Amino acid sequence: MLLTLTTTHRPATDLGFLLHKHPERVFSFTLGVGHGQVFYPEVSEERCTVALLVELDPVELSRGRAGQGSGAPLEPYVNDRPYAASSFLTGALREAFGTAMSGRSKEKPELVDQALPFEVHLPALPSRGGTDLASRLFSPLGYRVEARVLPLDEQYPEWGDSPYLDLRLYGTVPLKALLAHLHVLIPVLDDAKHYFVGEEEVERLARFGAGWLEHHPERALILRRALKHQRDLLRLATAQFGQPDELPLATPSLNAQRLAAVEAELTASGAARVLDLGCGEGHLLKPLLANAQFREILGMDVSPRELKRAERFLRLDDLPPTVRARLTLIQGSLTYRDARLRGYDAAALVEVIEHLDEGRLWTLERVVFGDARPGTVVVTTPNAEYNARYASLSAGDTRHEDHRFEWNRERFQAWATRVAETFGYGVTFKAVGEVDPSLGSPTQMAVFSRDTP
Repeated sequence: MLLTLTTTHRPATDLGFLLHKHPERVFSFTLGVGHGQVFYPEVSEERCTVALLVELDPVELSRGRAGQGSGAPLEPYVNDRPYAASSFLTGALREAFGTAMSGRSKEKPELVDQALPFEVHLPALPSRGGTDLASRLFSPLGYRVEARVLPLDEQYPEWGDSPYLDLRLYGTVPLKALLAHLHVLIPVLDDAKHYFVGEEEVERLARFGAGWLEHHPERALILRRALKHQRDLLRLATAQFGQPDELPLATPSLNAQRLAAVEAELTASGAARVLDLGCGEGHLLKPLLANAQFREILGMDVSPRELKRAERFLRLDDLPPTVRARLTLIQGSLTYRDARLRGYDAAALVEVIEHLDEGRLWTLERVVFGDARPGTVVVTTPNAEYNARYASLSAGDTRHEDHRFEWNRERFQAWATRVAETFGYGVTFKAVGEVDPSLGSPTQMAVFSRDTP
């Protein structure tokens, strides 16, 4: 799948500074089921074009839920995902141009908020609504839309039209706004996403839709499709983007409630030195940094790519030196003893344990509770019983394709009780999120407190 962005701003080569990608180099990166490349097919002072090319591995695609589509017999193996612009492309867009999407440019900060002339070309874009929908989505944002329906086969026009467009957009907008529009609206045209959509998706829409989505005339359609028609999520999103005098204030998302609950437990423990184990993009690190009680914070993740995302999300380069000095990010695995984790007052494992094979959890137990031994350990994990509330999940499905397991409340409490007894901790259990009388809460939390020094 291919996306090109062209500008005629003078000098057009400023595009490289805004995107943080040098025009004379090819930038390559890996995705879960393929890889991407960023390169410049056209570079001059008058006109500059950057291309994002994403190649998916059909075999890897067929092995996960992302390739299973509607369940037609051959669909995991024969589908349009390798070439048609979709949520795979917008994921690559975020991976390739994450810094530009956050609105940062060291060399050209004055251009970040400046409207620049752009032409966008998507040569194969699925649109469940044809050219009319493309115009209804992009025209209100100030773009001139040129969309051509692609035939099923150029040689056999009698076969009719395909659901794909050759789409060109022309507009004068800040680059970060353009990238946000594409990130939100490409999957809306497709009316599909390759990943599980939960309450974190509402937060993502709030981030990339800020300043335009709440006023968009097709807001209702955008929210329905972006959230895969899930009523609970739509209720939150409608409140999020509605006018204050029309709608009640939005209930905090599950992720926001989860982070707040974990921070509250760490604060109540009296900890000054804390660990965020499996810190990912840094969503817990942000409130921890804002809490002056935590004088030393260490975030660890197995993925260097996630740590880079955390640096961007936290805007480490923009933080005051005294705040920045409190945080350390390291790469490491929770399945191996690590002396760097010893001596901390408290640790958090937020939605981490379910990403390990159940048979290897003993290694995490040994590392965290046996070797690092912080005074307090806060663990959260999905409650499998609550999955019945998610219309998009079938029986036996997990909330994320990388989850190796999801436990019900009885299984989680049995595990946590055994760990506490084995390593000399006490443990209490708490609910996070709306509690269903029969199914419990969507997130379950265990708070371990060490019995002995």
